[in-house]
Amino acid sequence: MPAPLATSWRRHASAAASSSSPRTLLLLLPILLLLLFVLSRAPDLTFSPLATASAPPHLPAHLRPFDCYASPQASPVFASLVEGVPRPFLYSLADMGSLPDRPHKNIARLLKGKRFRKPDISQTIQELLAKGSGGVVVDVGANVGMAAFAAAVMGFRVVAFEPVFENLQRICDGMYLNRVQDQVVVYHAAASDRVGNITMHKVIGRLDNSAISATGAKLAFKSNEEVAVEVATIPLDEVISDADHVVLIKIDVQGWEYHVLRGASKLLSRRKGEAPYLIYEEDERLLQASNSSAQEIRSFLGSVGYNHCTRRGTDAHCTKE
Repeated sequence: MPAPLATSWRRHASAAASSSSPRTLLLLLPILLLLLFVLSRAPDLTFSPLATASAPPHLPAHLRPFDCYASPQASPVFASLVEGVPRPFLYSLADMGSLPDRPHKNIARLLKGKRFRKPDISQTIQELLAKGSGGVVVDVGANVGMAAFAAAVMGFRVVAFEPVFENLQRICDGMYLNRVQDQVVVYHAAASDRVGNITMHKVIGRLDNSAISATGAKLAFKSNEEVAVEVATIPLDEVISDADHVVLIKIDVQGWEYHVLRGASKLLSRRKGEAPYLIYEEDERLLQASNSSAQEIRSFLGSVGYNHCTRRGTDAHCTKE
């Protein structure tokens, strides 16, 4: 029977070692030293973009190396990591692959070569914060961060809540792209009135319409696939400390607003001058799908001192004036 591979290898290695002589080692030593000397004097071949940016001056401009740094890049930028190779690298997904039948309006605009449409909430947030000078902004239902980053780039600290994992990934992208890692804290959870778990309904292709209520999730996009997932819930009062100077709270949670507000009773009960400016979505259809109503919300807000609310589109803006 042939010897096992491991045993055969050990036998071969032992024989080879015994046959080596001191004379052989002495002959190899000068060669090794010479190789070490040559390698130590070799030029630095580390890649540098500047090393390939120049070309012989006699070449015409159209034959010179392409300057990627001066070239307009695809927008938006989509990329993924190729792993399992010695040096992982990114590859572009700028064509965005297959899209749902009814993509988000901004994706449709981009495919037509139009500029990204500025979200109303971003402009609203920055207009309101321009009157202040620092503090904390709470973004509940952060989606991909249109409100959070509007505040962060102005120097405000942001505490964001987003239960949809895919949206959370986009927020993480934005934290690095906007250089605000030290200003934004994001929770992978749905803000609510208790600590626990709850079933959420994701709308495939329109994650911004995902909702706790299955009925609410399907109101606008009945033909899109809906997937139920379990998400963590946490009240704002469990996260926001008394020392946090909260200047603004924005809530957009597809009908779950009443539960978010109930979970922030302590925060909202701060006295006039210290209580945050409040923006929340007040869509009666979505609220009813979650077994609440605009009247119920207004009654609760009145009980904690928010007696002045105005409507701007589907949003309510409330203060303690």
